[in-house]
Parts: sequence; C-alpha cells; structure tokens
Amino acid sequence: MNVPRNVLWFEVLLYLSLTLDALSVAFQDRTPSYEMTDQMIMVATLLAGGMILLLMYFVWLAAQRRKNWPRWALAAALVLSAISLVQVIGDRGVELDSGIEVVSCILTSAGLYFSFTGDAQGWFNA
Repeated sequence: MNVPRNVLWFEVLLYLSLTLDALSVAFQDRTPSYEMTDQMIMVATLLAGGMILLLMYFVWLAAQRRKNWPRWALAAALVLSAISLVQVIGDRGVELDSGIEVVSCILTSAGLYFSFTGDAQGWFNA
C-alpha cells in the first residue's frame, strides 16, 4: 500500500526535526560547573539521546505501522518541548542550541499538521 502524501510529509519533517534535536544536543554546553558535574552532564546527554530514539520510534510507528496513539504522544512532546524552550529562552536568551530548537519545534508543528489533515486522516483511522 502506498503511503499518502501528507503522511510522507509528516515522516520527513519529524525525522528532520529529530535530526536537528540531535544537533542541538551535540552543541550544548558541556562545561562542568559547581551545579553540573561531569556525571550529570553525561546522564543528561544519554537521556536526551534516548528520548530522540524513542521519538523516532514513535514516528515510525505512526507513519509505517499506521498507529494513531504515537501522533498524540508526539503532539504532547511538542507542547512540553515548547514550554521548556520558552523557559530556556527567558532565562538565557536565544543561543545556538535554543535557536536550533525553535526551528525543530516549527518543523514538528508542520509535520503534525500534515499528520492530522488531508489524506493522512484515513491512514491512521484504518
């Protein structure tokens, strides 16, 4: 069965967004400080990588296995990510990693829009 065009856009945009998230993790400041030790930095980096892999699995489940619930989980993750991003920008201003995150949130929003509209609706409800 052919994947509908909107589902393909959803998949491409979400994978691109997750790639940018991985770049954002790569560019984060990893300088140890009194508040953030080497071990804490390593754990935070591993957790971020694990979360990116989990979200990639959700995209695959939604786009290739036609599951509906991962779309909602991805939408919830977008809301939490946007709230966190607003807090980070409020505290530190726009830096390279937060700028990448802004673009990532825009791509995720566009991808989720495609997943809920057009020919994608029948794909997930089947």
